[in-house]
Amino acid sequence: MRRVVVTGMGGVTALGEDWPTIRAALAAGRTAIRMMPEWECFTGVNTRLGAPVPGFSVEDRYPRKKLRSMGLVSKLAVYATERALADAGLLDDPVVRNGRTGVAYGSSFGSPDAVLGFYELKMTGASKNLNATNYIRMMGHTAPVNIALFFGVTGRVIPTSSACTSGSQGIGYASEAIRWNRADVMIAGGAEELDITDSAVFDTLYATSQRNDRPGTTPRPFDRDRDGLVIGEGAGTLVLEELEHARRRGARIHAEVVGFGTNSDGSHVTQPQAATMERALHLALDDATLAPEAIGFVSGHGTATEWGDIAETKATQAVLGRHAPIHSLKSYFGHSLGACGAIEAWLGIEMMKDQWFAPTANLDVVDDRCGDLDYVMGEGRHLDVRYLMSNNFAFGGINTSLVFRKWE
Repeated sequence: MRRVVVTGMGGVTALGEDWPTIRAALAAGRTAIRMMPEWECFTGVNTRLGAPVPGFSVEDRYPRKKLRSMGLVSKLAVYATERALADAGLLDDPVVRNGRTGVAYGSSFGSPDAVLGFYELKMTGASKNLNATNYIRMMGHTAPVNIALFFGVTGRVIPTSSACTSGSQGIGYASEAIRWNRADVMIAGGAEELDITDSAVFDTLYATSQRNDRPGTTPRPFDRDRDGLVIGEGAGTLVLEELEHARRRGARIHAEVVGFGTNSDGSHVTQPQAATMERALHLALDDATLAPEAIGFVSGHGTATEWGDIAETKATQAVLGRHAPIHSLKSYFGHSLGACGAIEAWLGIEMMKDQWFAPTANLDVVDDRCGDLDYVMGEGRHLDVRYLMSNNFAFGGINTSLVFRKWE
């Protein structure tokens, strides 16, 4: 079995674009959640909270011709990928275009505003806002397609439009493509743009936080007093590479992907099931040929929703017991949907390298209905971790678990 390593990492988040900047924010307990006054016109939505990426623009960075097929979600994805390829030393390398490099990437949806031209057509019979690129910008696989087009990738493209597991499935399926010799290099990850429609989805389920006048106190994953999630945005990209391929070109290695598990609840669209979550974690451990005791830290999904927090932590307890500390980075960035799995994997690897793990922000009193776990709260923790598990769970009952090994 071919081994898969991470040789490039890059992203864009609501707290910055590089690890030193993001770490400083995490260490200071600073979150990206803010009141969104531009949403005041949407009277049918209760939440006014979001975690946008401030000041993001690539209009002066990329050619206008290439930007025509990109909505914001694709711009975030391409920019994160540019940073990751540069980190891997592959930004202008012919390897990217030789047919043995592919893309496994996803988002929950394309760019919502691109739908408006079609909506106008259906409602009025005519549309002034419909052009040849509307569908390209709105389609579920717009992010991986635009990555491939922008960088000239001619290998396989694996779209992972699976809501909150889009990014983690992208990484998992990319690692499988390399393991089974279908590629030597894979661009993997996920992206999402913040839009009122995303918040409205969860608002209809009574799952959004409504602490509109106290943005710094929410979301509160695993906390007794949580009142729901906050939607964010961003993108994260990992460059995965076959180990010997990376060694031959003298690449720097950040970590190794050793385990991936994914499955489906098969029971309910929006109510996660602890039993199948538990099975996904076992699948990742089996894939990595590791005992549960080997896991040194868990990057949890931790959305700050009642059903999700309880099911996830019960499943984690059943598999790992209490020995592996756990946190949720969504307490800082909000829930970035299709991007979260990739951003959390990227930052988890950075923390494993630094031997420092951030606490869950706003976690004061653990809900006693959650699993009995070692929740990192209050202050960050210095830990020498060899194996990190990163878990994500999505609408539709899709579960993913990734295991990374520290490169030594």
